[in-house]
Amino acid sequence: MLNQSFAAALIVIALAPMAHAADPVLPVFDPANFTASKPNPWFPLEVGHRNVLVGTGMDGDKAVTEVGSMIVTGPGLVLLGIQTVQVLDQAEKNGQLIERTFDYYATDNDGNLWYFGEDVTNYRYDDAGNFTGTDSKSAWRAGVNGAVPGISIAGNPVIGLSQFQEQAPADGAMDYFEVLAVDATVKGPGGTYTDVLKTFDGSTSEPDLREFKFYVKGIGFVRTEEGLSEARDNPELVMELKR
Repeated sequence: MLNQSFAAALIVIALAPMAHAADPVLPVFDPANFTASKPNPWFPLEVGHRNVLVGTGMDGDKAVTEVGSMIVTGPGLVLLGIQTVQVLDQAEKNGQLIERTFDYYATDNDGNLWYFGEDVTNYRYDDAGNFTGTDSKSAWRAGVNGAVPGISIAGNPVIGLSQFQEQAPADGAMDYFEVLAVDATVKGPGGTYTDVLKTFDGSTSEPDLREFKFYVKGIGFVRTEEGLSEARDNPELVMELKR
């Protein structure tokens, strides 16, 4: 989850200077650090919290409209002894469901948002749009097949910080983030936001997956730019928070 973004008149982004980090590191997981967990301000986990992002772009020579929705549904799996929170993440392309995922998160005593896995159903279609089946590519759980959790959003992000969100090489899941800005301003269809956290998200197992994500305290995702070039520009798909 694709070169046509929203009109420039609708979207203006002002960013602080960006600093590129060194190679991502895997944070040390210690269950003792989850005894008095604090909320992560950039990613609310209150049951019922919901974000819907909508975007238009190109998939090859075809225009596409995508809708992504995330809703916190309640307690998730207990993984590595930690009670997680379950988030249902769904994506539609031109009205067809293409992915349905249950993500498992927990925050530690410092407010770091840890990612413990995802149960994925990918929906496949032929060129005519006919449903052909499903698969679970990229699904993983911490503690299974040697997979270990990582941090998706630091409790106190600083420019240049780069960490793995998981290490699950057997399952093809090796995502990481890099903090590019903590005081961006984003203006788009969902409104104008200041003090926005901007990250670059990539994968060492799938180098072509490159994305910018933008988070607002108390809201979560407000924008994503997906399908970036190697130079980290020309996104194939821009998604904006629907209000």
